[in-house]
Amino acid sequence: MPEAIGYQHFPPAIFVLQFFIGGGKWLFLAISDLFFTYLPVNHMRLHFLCLLLVLAPVKKALMAGDRPNIIFIMIDDHSYQTIGAYGGRLQFLNPTPQLDKLAEQGMRFERCYVENSICAPSRATLLTGKMSHQHGKYSNKQNVVFDHHQQQFQKLLQKAGYQTAMIGKIHLDGDMQGFDYWDVLLRQGEYLDPQFLSPNGVEVAKGYVTDIVVDKALDWLQNGRSEEEPFMLMVHQKAPHRPWIPAKKYLDLYEEIEIPEPDNFWDDYEGKASAAAQQEMTIAQHMRLSSDLKIEPETSPRYQRIGFDGRFSPRHEKYRELSLSEEESTRLYYQLYMKDYLRCIKSVDDNVGRLLDYLDHSGLAENTVVVYTSDQGFYMGEHGWFDKRFMYEESFRTPLIVRWPAVIKPQSVNQELVQNIDFAETFLDLAGLDIPADMQGQSIVPLLRGKQPNDWRDHLYYHYYEYPGPHAVRRHEGVAGKRYKLYDFMEKMS
Repeated sequence: MPEAIGYQHFPPAIFVLQFFIGGGKWLFLAISDLFFTYLPVNHMRLHFLCLLLVLAPVKKALMAGDRPNIIFIMIDDHSYQTIGAYGGRLQFLNPTPQLDKLAEQGMRFERCYVENSICAPSRATLLTGKMSHQHGKYSNKQNVVFDHHQQQFQKLLQKAGYQTAMIGKIHLDGDMQGFDYWDVLLRQGEYLDPQFLSPNGVEVAKGYVTDIVVDKALDWLQNGRSEEEPFMLMVHQKAPHRPWIPAKKYLDLYEEIEIPEPDNFWDDYEGKASAAAQQEMTIAQHMRLSSDLKIEPETSPRYQRIGFDGRFSPRHEKYRELSLSEEESTRLYYQLYMKDYLRCIKSVDDNVGRLLDYLDHSGLAENTVVVYTSDQGFYMGEHGWFDKRFMYEESFRTPLIVRWPAVIKPQSVNQELVQNIDFAETFLDLAGLDIPADMQGQSIVPLLRGKQPNDWRDHLYYHYYEYPGPHAVRRHEGVAGKRYKLYDFMEKMS
């Protein structure tokens, strides 16, 4: 039996029941005999026809109004430590005023985690609602291919009448499916003059990638969609992925500020698994002086093509001839890394503000769910590291902020265990669709509504596969609750 979900207000003697049937919506009109006692018999049929004609657009408006729009903003390697709303040692810099505003108006999740802290697998997880060993893209390696023909949440939204669009970084080679419109960065994407791939082919877009992605998103919102149907727009940025190239206008931002080091910056890994000491992702030893730190000129054709050298020539002159001790060099590298990373974040934050301004001024804000997250966390010098991969907190945990003015109480904070396997289920739930049984996450919509489900999870599973590989982080799996984690580092690839 269909489930009645509410009455709608219509003229006297008419009442309407709205139903969900298999993910679609139906309206049932019940018209009392009393209504017709006021009509001449010879006009009854005409008035009834007119009534249906009047109610037809009302039905359409109800159906569209009940299903919120969705804007899903995902950033590449954005650490929660560099978002002001999350507090911490960098909050004094006020690095993210627009994201702080988003958190002020919505809900901040304190315990959102990933199931595999690496780029492409994380993106496959958010599309499928499944863990890496289920969707098949468990590694960034080229020979581990994502099957685009499998079930993905945007395909289900598209079938249900949502307009679907994807703009920016997808990092999953192959046939884009389930999107009415797509314009994606080619492979990893470049910071300057990036190449975009669409059904029309490859095009070079002049400018800074973070601005361009939102330019394209705003153009689609204003000119590329129908106002008659709800939409789901994915705005996925390249920044602040390595090699952290800031916009030209922010090259000097934070230049005179000393960025505080984390308490465990000089970690000697005593008492930790041997994998912690055997990695190759320390700021002291594993950062490139050229493309990462921009101390030495970069001579590769790739960076020459995008004007890398001209942008950082003053830095080459300032630092390349310095004679520093190992400790002094490490501290300098940390400062250079952190400032370039935070400069990239500044552009990300600016462009979040552009999207929010559009929603506010267009009247779409009230019925649009804005979701902000990252594909994983990132080390900001903790343990002496950059990059991700480990199940340690800084890369395992990722930011999640959601604004839904019609539903979420402002300044809300949630402490439940949430994971990136939950995103697909959440988007389907927002659209009023059934969640497929083979998806492995849970919809967070009840949490957004301020409810506390009795069956919410009390632990999470994690598995990192890419070993041997970049940064030499050993394959490991683990479980995590709110207080403890249990790891298993594997000596050999199985």
